[in-house]
Amino acid sequence: MAATLETTVTRIKFDNPYLLGSGPPGTNAKVIAKSFDLGWGGVVGKTISLDSTKVVNTAPRYGKLKDPVKTDVVVGFENIELISDRPYATWLDEFRQLKKQYPHKVLIASVMEEYRKEAWQQIIREVQETGVDGFELNLSCPHGLPERKMGMAMGEDPSICEEVVGWVKEVAKIPVWAKMTPNVGDPKVPAKAAMKAGADGISTINTILSVIGVDLRTLRPMPTVEGHAVPGGYSGQAVRPIALRHVMEIARAIPGVPISGMGGIDTGFDAAQFIALGSHTVQVCTGAMLQGYEVISKLKDELLKVLVDHKFERLEELRGKALPYFTTHFDLVERQRAAKAARTGGNKDAETWKGEIKSETDALTATR
Repeated sequence: MAATLETTVTRIKFDNPYLLGSGPPGTNAKVIAKSFDLGWGGVVGKTISLDSTKVVNTAPRYGKLKDPVKTDVVVGFENIELISDRPYATWLDEFRQLKKQYPHKVLIASVMEEYRKEAWQQIIREVQETGVDGFELNLSCPHGLPERKMGMAMGEDPSICEEVVGWVKEVAKIPVWAKMTPNVGDPKVPAKAAMKAGADGISTINTILSVIGVDLRTLRPMPTVEGHAVPGGYSGQAVRPIALRHVMEIARAIPGVPISGMGGIDTGFDAAQFIALGSHTVQVCTGAMLQGYEVISKLKDELLKVLVDHKFERLEELRGKALPYFTTHFDLVERQRAAKAARTGGNKDAETWKGEIKSETDALTATR
């Protein structure tokens, strides 16, 4: 049997595990349709709310952190973009249109509302009637609208997270994923709260609250809007190690939890790492913005290569393979001591630091 990327997660069947993450790539029906045509496994639409009139975006609203040597390489990306500013009624029409045109493609609606039960339940009832396949609750946007107690203001408080997910699950008839914020000390706590309230899965991570930099010509923070800025959400390659850690922590704390992992996925090899740490699906947002929607072909080919190289036929065989190898520092020391004793009959380290710090650092660095 040939290797396949097909998978079923929270009762939803995906042609492949790649979803376009919520944000500019899924900003309207036209671009979502293009993504379906190109072969993405699913799309999480740009986050919507009942009242779009309060959403006003600025320009510029993005900032790039570039490799200082290869200046054409973007290693980090910040945005201060808000949720969708398009009318709610327009989104309902477009969701219906998309599901009629692409009945077998996966469309996840990302929703975010104020801290009011009636608002959350209204948007859930009305959006699910359009035929979308699932919900992603945006409990994690790090910037914009905190005065309305939306986004990260909810997700950083486990009790509110649990309460809001509970409201949603009272009326939802389709799967519900809770999208977690990385801007917390222990990612396991809000994830457990969401699952306790009945969430069907967890999406993680959203962007990291950040300041991309300061323009040293003007001494103004970036991205600068009329000379001023606000902290924004950081994404791109640089956040991948943080995202991997969050996926690992949640997967170990809640065994078997369906996870949609994201954060710095640029290649299929990046995606494979998320799956090896417990992700069931993966989401790409910044990677698509910088490389184009067409990157999906490369992403699928590279992930298939990982399966073939390990003689796996299905993603389930890769999922979580790396999780058993996380332990405590004490255990690492004991394992290394035992291994050295077996090799040499002793376990005393030679003095490591003698003044050649670059080469000495290299000698203690893992490579792959």
